[in-house]
Amino acid sequence: MFIQKSEIKLDVNGKSINAYFAAPENGGPGVLVLHAWWGLKPFFKQLCDQLAEHGYVALAPDLHNGQIAETIDTAKELMQNSDNQLIGDIVMAAKEHLHNLTHNNIGVIGFSMGAAWALVVASDDPNNIAATVLFYGANDGVDFNKIKSKVLGHFCKVDEWEPLEGVREMEAKMKAANVDVTLHFYPTVSHWFMESDRPEYDSASSQLAWDRTFEFLKDNLM
Repeated sequence: MFIQKSEIKLDVNGKSINAYFAAPENGGPGVLVLHAWWGLKPFFKQLCDQLAEHGYVALAPDLHNGQIAETIDTAKELMQNSDNQLIGDIVMAAKEHLHNLTHNNIGVIGFSMGAAWALVVASDDPNNIAATVLFYGANDGVDFNKIKSKVLGHFCKVDEWEPLEGVREMEAKMKAANVDVTLHFYPTVSHWFMESDRPEYDSASSQLAWDRTFEFLKDNLM
Protein backbone atom coordinates (compact mmCIF):
# COMPACT_ATOMS: atom_id res chain seq x y z
CA MET A 1 0.00 0.00 0.00
CA PHE A 2 1.33 3.43 -0.95
CA ILE A 3 1.41 5.80 2.03
CA GLN A 4 1.52 9.56 1.59
CA LYS A 5 3.65 11.16 4.32
CA SER A 6 4.19 14.88 4.69
CA GLU A 7 4.87 17.75 7.04
CA ILE A 8 2.04 20.25 6.65
CA LYS A 9 1.14 23.68 8.03
CA LEU A 10 -2.07 24.55 9.85
CA ASP A 11 -3.34 28.10 10.11
CA VAL A 12 -4.22 28.73 13.77
CA ASN A 13 -5.28 32.30 14.60
CA GLY A 14 -2.98 33.58 11.85
CA LYS A 15 -0.05 31.50 13.08
CA SER A 16 1.56 28.74 11.01
CA ILE A 17 1.59 25.52 13.04
CA ASN A 18 3.42 22.34 12.04
CA ALA A 19 1.66 19.00 11.81
CA TYR A 20 2.53 15.55 10.50
CA PHE A 21 0.20 13.88 8.01
CA ALA A 22 0.09 10.27 6.80
CA ALA A 23 -2.58 8.70 4.63
CA PRO A 24 -3.19 5.70 2.38
CA GLU A 25 -3.40 6.47 -1.34
CA ASN A 26 -7.16 6.01 -1.44
CA GLY A 27 -7.90 7.83 1.80
CA GLY A 28 -9.84 6.47 4.76
CA PRO A 29 -11.35 7.45 8.11
CA GLY A 30 -9.54 10.20 9.98
CA VAL A 31 -7.63 9.76 13.23
CA LEU A 32 -6.25 12.73 15.17
CA VAL A 33 -3.07 11.90 17.11
CA LEU A 34 -2.27 14.07 20.15
CA HIS A 35 1.25 13.68 21.47
CA ALA A 36 2.49 13.48 25.07
CA TRP A 37 4.33 16.34 26.78
CA TRP A 38 7.60 15.50 25.00
CA GLY A 39 6.42 17.19 21.81
CA LEU A 40 5.94 15.79 18.32
CA LYS A 41 8.86 13.38 18.50
CA PRO A 42 9.53 10.71 15.83
CA PHE A 43 7.54 8.06 17.73
CA PHE A 44 4.26 9.93 17.14
CA LYS A 45 5.03 10.42 13.47
CA GLN A 46 5.77 6.70 13.16
CA LEU A 47 2.42 6.03 14.81
CA CYS A 48 0.73 8.12 12.10
CA ASP A 49 2.51 6.01 9.48
CA GLN A 50 1.29 2.87 11.23
CA LEU A 51 -2.28 4.16 11.26
CA ALA A 52 -2.03 4.94 7.54
CA GLU A 53 -0.85 1.40 6.88
CA HIS A 54 -4.02 0.21 8.60
CA GLY A 55 -6.15 2.37 6.30
CA TYR A 56 -6.54 5.60 8.30
CA VAL A 57 -5.80 9.22 7.47
CA ALA A 58 -3.69 10.33 10.44
CA LEU A 59 -2.85 13.86 11.53
CA ALA A 60 -0.61 14.82 14.47
CA PRO A 61 -0.40 18.56 15.24
CA ASP A 62 2.72 19.93 16.93
CA LEU A 63 1.49 21.33 20.26
CA HIS A 64 4.96 22.52 21.34
CA ASN A 65 6.08 24.64 18.38
CA GLY A 66 8.87 22.32 17.27
CA GLN A 67 10.34 21.84 20.73
CA ILE A 68 11.08 18.26 21.81
CA ALA A 69 11.98 17.29 25.36
CA GLU A 70 14.45 14.47 25.89
CA THR A 71 14.08 14.34 29.68
CA ILE A 72 11.23 14.47 32.18
CA ASP A 73 12.54 17.73 33.66
CA THR A 74 12.64 19.40 30.24
CA ALA A 75 9.15 18.09 29.43
CA LYS A 76 7.85 19.51 32.73
CA GLU A 77 9.35 22.86 31.85
CA LEU A 78 7.81 22.75 28.37
CA MET A 79 4.40 22.00 29.84
CA GLN A 80 4.66 24.70 32.51
CA ASN A 81 5.51 27.27 29.83
CA SER A 82 2.74 26.15 27.47
CA ASP A 83 -0.10 28.40 26.40
CA ASN A 84 -3.13 26.18 27.02
CA GLN A 85 -5.42 28.45 25.04
CA LEU A 86 -3.14 28.15 22.01
CA ILE A 87 -2.81 24.38 22.43
CA GLY A 88 -6.59 24.07 22.54
CA ASP A 89 -6.89 26.18 19.39
CA ILE A 90 -4.27 24.01 17.63
CA VAL A 91 -6.06 20.82 18.61
CA MET A 92 -9.40 22.11 17.33
CA ALA A 93 -7.88 23.46 14.09
CA ALA A 94 -6.26 20.08 13.43
CA LYS A 95 -9.54 18.31 14.14
CA GLU A 96 -11.38 20.59 11.71
CA HIS A 97 -8.70 20.10 9.04
CA LEU A 98 -8.94 16.33 9.37
CA HIS A 99 -12.74 16.35 9.36
CA ASN A 100 -12.79 18.49 6.20
CA LEU A 101 -10.42 16.05 4.49
CA THR A 102 -12.41 12.93 5.33
CA HIS A 103 -16.00 14.26 5.60
CA ASN A 104 -16.85 11.54 8.12
CA ASN A 105 -16.74 11.01 11.85
CA ILE A 106 -13.17 10.78 13.09
CA GLY A 107 -11.25 9.16 15.91
CA VAL A 108 -8.82 10.75 18.32
CA ILE A 109 -5.88 9.09 20.09
CA GLY A 110 -4.07 10.87 22.91
CA PHE A 111 -1.03 10.04 25.00
CA SER A 112 -0.77 11.35 28.58
CA MET A 113 -1.13 15.13 28.11
CA GLY A 114 -2.62 14.41 24.69
CA ALA A 115 -5.19 12.05 26.23
CA ALA A 116 -6.52 14.90 28.36
CA TRP A 117 -6.94 16.95 25.19
CA ALA A 118 -8.58 13.99 23.41
CA LEU A 119 -11.40 14.10 25.96
CA VAL A 120 -11.73 17.85 25.41
CA VAL A 121 -12.18 17.19 21.67
CA ALA A 122 -14.71 14.41 22.29
CA SER A 123 -16.82 16.65 24.53
CA ASP A 124 -16.42 19.76 22.37
CA ASP A 125 -17.48 18.11 19.09
CA PRO A 126 -19.59 15.09 20.07
CA ASN A 127 -21.33 14.76 16.70
CA ASN A 128 -18.10 14.30 14.74
CA ILE A 129 -15.96 12.20 17.12
CA ALA A 130 -16.85 8.50 17.02
CA ALA A 131 -13.86 6.88 18.75
CA THR A 132 -11.58 8.18 21.52
CA VAL A 133 -8.48 6.30 22.70
CA LEU A 134 -6.64 7.28 25.87
CA PHE A 135 -3.12 6.14 26.66
CA TYR A 136 -2.28 6.69 30.36
CA GLY A 137 -3.91 10.10 30.48
CA ALA A 138 -7.15 11.31 32.07
CA ASN A 139 -9.16 14.51 32.35
CA ASP A 140 -11.72 15.14 35.05
CA GLY A 141 -12.49 18.66 33.88
CA VAL A 142 -14.72 17.94 30.88
CA ASP A 143 -18.48 17.49 30.69
CA PHE A 144 -18.83 13.75 30.12
CA ASN A 145 -22.55 14.21 29.46
CA LYS A 146 -21.61 15.78 26.11
CA ILE A 147 -19.51 12.83 24.91
CA LYS A 148 -21.16 10.55 22.33
CA SER A 149 -17.94 8.86 21.25
CA LYS A 150 -17.04 5.40 22.47
CA VAL A 151 -13.97 5.57 24.71
CA LEU A 152 -11.14 3.04 25.05
CA GLY A 153 -8.43 3.56 27.65
CA HIS A 154 -5.08 1.94 28.41
CA PHE A 155 -3.71 2.58 31.89
CA CYS A 156 -1.12 1.24 34.32
CA LYS A 157 -2.24 -0.35 37.57
CA VAL A 158 0.53 1.52 39.38
CA ASP A 159 1.30 4.93 37.89
CA GLU A 160 2.87 7.85 39.75
CA TRP A 161 1.79 10.24 36.99
CA GLU A 162 -1.82 9.06 36.63
CA PRO A 163 -2.89 7.29 39.85
CA LEU A 164 -5.39 4.46 39.58
CA GLU A 165 -7.82 6.06 42.01
CA GLY A 166 -8.27 9.12 39.79
CA VAL A 167 -8.69 6.99 36.66
CA ARG A 168 -11.36 4.86 38.36
CA GLU A 169 -13.12 8.03 39.49
CA MET A 170 -13.14 9.32 35.90
CA GLU A 171 -14.45 5.96 34.69
CA ALA A 172 -17.32 6.09 37.21
CA LYS A 173 -18.25 9.61 36.10
CA MET A 174 -18.20 8.53 32.46
CA LYS A 175 -20.48 5.58 33.18
CA ALA A 176 -22.83 7.82 35.17
CA ALA A 177 -23.00 10.02 32.06
CA ASN A 178 -23.80 6.95 29.90
CA VAL A 179 -20.50 7.10 28.02
CA ASP A 180 -19.63 3.76 26.40
CA VAL A 181 -16.23 3.35 28.06
CA THR A 182 -13.82 0.40 28.30
CA LEU A 183 -10.60 0.78 30.27
CA HIS A 184 -7.79 -1.78 30.30
CA PHE A 185 -5.27 -1.83 33.14
CA TYR A 186 -1.79 -3.25 32.56
CA PRO A 187 -0.31 -4.71 35.75
CA THR A 188 3.46 -4.71 35.25
CA VAL A 189 4.13 -1.53 33.27
CA SER A 190 4.83 2.16 33.90
CA HIS A 191 3.65 5.42 32.35
CA TRP A 192 4.86 5.80 28.72
CA PHE A 193 4.97 2.00 28.31
CA MET A 194 3.69 2.39 24.72
CA GLU A 195 6.53 4.60 23.54
CA SER A 196 9.31 2.56 21.97
CA ASP A 197 11.91 5.30 22.53
CA ARG A 198 11.34 5.40 26.29
CA PRO A 199 13.00 3.19 28.96
CA GLU A 200 9.50 2.40 30.26
CA TYR A 201 8.57 0.75 26.94
CA ASP A 202 7.10 -2.74 27.30
CA SER A 203 6.77 -4.58 23.99
CA ALA A 204 4.26 -7.24 25.10
CA SER A 205 1.84 -4.81 26.76
CA SER A 206 2.29 -2.34 23.93
CA GLN A 207 1.40 -4.95 21.32
CA LEU A 208 -1.70 -5.98 23.28
CA ALA A 209 -2.79 -2.35 23.58
CA TRP A 210 -2.25 -1.76 19.86
CA ASP A 211 -4.24 -4.88 18.97
CA ARG A 212 -7.11 -3.67 21.14
CA THR A 213 -6.86 -0.16 19.71
CA PHE A 214 -6.90 -1.20 16.06
CA GLU A 215 -9.87 -3.50 16.69
CA PHE A 216 -11.68 -0.61 18.43
CA LEU A 217 -10.97 1.81 15.58
CA LYS A 218 -12.08 -0.71 12.99
CA ASP A 219 -15.36 -1.34 14.84
CA ASN A 220 -16.15 2.36 15.24
CA LEU A 221 -14.67 4.09 12.19
CA MET A 222 -14.42 1.64 9.29
